[in-house]
Order: sequence, then C-alpha cells, then structure tokens
Amino acid sequence: MHGAGNDFVVLDCTKTRFQLSTEQLIRLADRHFGVGADQILVVEPAPSEKIDFRYRIFNKDGGEVEQCGNGARCFMKFIHEHGLTTKKKVNVQTMAGVIELNLLDNGLVKVLMGVPSFDPKSLPFNPTGLPERELNGTTQWAIEFDNRLWWFSVCSMGNPHITLVVDQIDCAPVKTLGNYLEHHRAFPQRVNVGFLQILDEHNGFIRVWERGVGETLACGSGNCAAAATSINNSLMGSPVHLKNQGGDLVLSWQGNHSQIELYGPAETVFESEIEI
Repeated sequence: MHGAGNDFVVLDCTKTRFQLSTEQLIRLADRHFGVGADQILVVEPAPSEKIDFRYRIFNKDGGEVEQCGNGARCFMKFIHEHGLTTKKKVNVQTMAGVIELNLLDNGLVKVLMGVPSFDPKSLPFNPTGLPERELNGTTQWAIEFDNRLWWFSVCSMGNPHITLVVDQIDCAPVKTLGNYLEHHRAFPQRVNVGFLQILDEHNGFIRVWERGVGETLACGSGNCAAAATSINNSLMGSPVHLKNQGGDLVLSWQGNHSQIELYGPAETVFESEIEI
C-alpha cells in the first residue's frame, strides 16, 4: 500500500502471531531481494477493550518506531478492505500512545495524530553547546554543516522531528544534511528531518529524511511536525496544505493542547505472498 507515495508492506497478524526477525523484516523491505517498502506495518489484536487494534511500525532497517501518519491511513483502509472491522472510526494502540483513525465518505482518511510537543526532552534532544535564537517567541537551534549554520525547530509527534525552513526545496541538501542530522550526537535516538519551503500562509513544499529509511516521497508525521512548528512559530496558519513528492497532505491544528489532524489518501497497490 502507499499513502502519497510513502509505501508499505502491511501484514495481518490478527490471527497469526507476529514473529519476524530483524533480518526477515529487512529482506521484506528490500526493493531488490524482497517486496520493497519504506516501512512494514503490522495489524495485531486489540490490547484492551477500549482499543480496536494494535498498530506496529518497522522501518526498512528492521527497527520498530513509534509513529507513522501515512501508514496509519493505510492501516485504516487495510482493516476495512480485509473485513477486520466495519467501523468508520477506530482507536489503535501505537508505541507513542493511542491514535484515532477516521474513514471519510470521500475515501480519504483523517488521523488524529496526537498533541505535538515542542519540549526538547520529548524527542529527546540535547541542545548543549548549540547556538540558539528566538523566532516569534519560540526557540530555534542550529547545527553547523558545510560551513554554515542550519537553524531548526524541534517537535515530537510521538517520534522525533526537526524542521528546517529553506528557500528552494529542489536545492535543499536533503540526503547529505538529512543523514548528518539524523545521526548527530544531539539526538540520542536519532531524528527525522523535514525541509520546508513556505509559499504562503497556508501552502508549502516539503521533503523529509526519515530516520532509518532515508528520503521518502511523503512522511505523515513529518508533515504534522512541519505544520505544527510553522503555526507555533507564526510562520503559517491552519489549515496547512503541503505538497510532497508523492502527493498532497492537509494538516489542521488549533494550537495549545489540541491534537493535530492529518488528511490524505491511502491506496492498495497489490496483494501477494512471499516465502521468507
């Protein structure tokens, strides 16, 4: 499946226990020797009566991660297409907490992605020794790369994100700088890196370097983090329409302690079997 070009292998483990090794997950995600995917999503039975399903996410390097917004939309389409539920609204348990998924009448999926946090400790992020500045009442930090300072805002969507505002998205050093920042000592659990070009108050272009994956055609939680930080920094206003290389996503956030809403497509590409 894919959500705006962010592609997934989705596994139904509601009746068969999930027990794939890291090596098997890496093989499944390999585009030459396996199926090929940015992430592997696992549907598991509900862990409690108030929850409908458990939702697990594994990056292509085999590591389990907390959140994936594009994957959440595919998760919702998957459980409907496979007859696992008839509900139009479900609550699913992730590593980052419970999120709400809504299948809309127009075929899009709305995901309540939780309340964004701008606390450095929530990523976690250690800013010791880094330059910092104030931007419209919020704090930004900078890391030196290629003989210049790159300023960013931090945001946790249950998983760690930083967002850099750039002049031209096509010229942004996503692969080199993204990889460098992902592994920087300031981020002990690594970090996802968003590059945002703001067009006007409600529109922008975005590219995201995902932790443990590399650049993807879209990143749902990365879009949420970029929108939330831009609204929090008074650079943009809700709703925010972001153009990804794989498609458009819409984010709505009212600030303070409200949840951010993610709207976008989810599509099934094919179903098959593989011996691993």
